[in-house]
Amino acid sequence: MITLSFFLGMLGPWQIVLIVVVVLLLFGGKKIPELMRGLGSGIKEFKDASKDDEKLTEKNEPEA
Repeated sequence: MITLSFFLGMLGPWQIVLIVVVVLLLFGGKKIPELMRGLGSGIKEFKDASKDDEKLTEKNEPEA
């Protein structure tokens, strides 16, 4: 665990550029917008579900 935090602490701008280039090479320029769109819709669905869950929890709580 300490090694992971040490590695993440040393992540600089050139390492980020290298990661972005590798991702572009692996997935291609056309696939990345599709991946981001899917990620965005997944996050939106998660937020909507958590809001619905909060509403149900507030509705089912007994009054004091």
